Amino acid sequence: MDEFKKEAVALKYRAKKDNAPKVVAKGKGVVAKNIIEFAKENNIPIKEEPELLEVLSKIDINQEIPPKLYKAVAKILSLIYKSKNNLDKMKYKVTE
Repeated sequence: MDEFKKEAVALKYRAKKDNAPKVVAKGKGVVAKNIIEFAKENNIPIKEEPELLEVLSKIDINQEIPPKLYKAVAKILSLIYKSKNNLDKMKYKVTE
């Protein structure tokens, strides 16, 4: 994808502190590239979902996602948590 056509939205969710995930960063072009680079540098999982990105990009920064998006976002968060847990288990087995 052309660097200037890239788009990114970053979500934050703390299970016992937040009511719902929040949009904490979003942007296009260079801003999107910076969001993605920050995620990679900090081992933050990245998931590409163009349809969801389109909807999430319309939400203001620091705003919770609307209830109609809970299911779609929960599905992605679940996949991310599962893959992170699997990686953590593999690291543990390697270092035993």
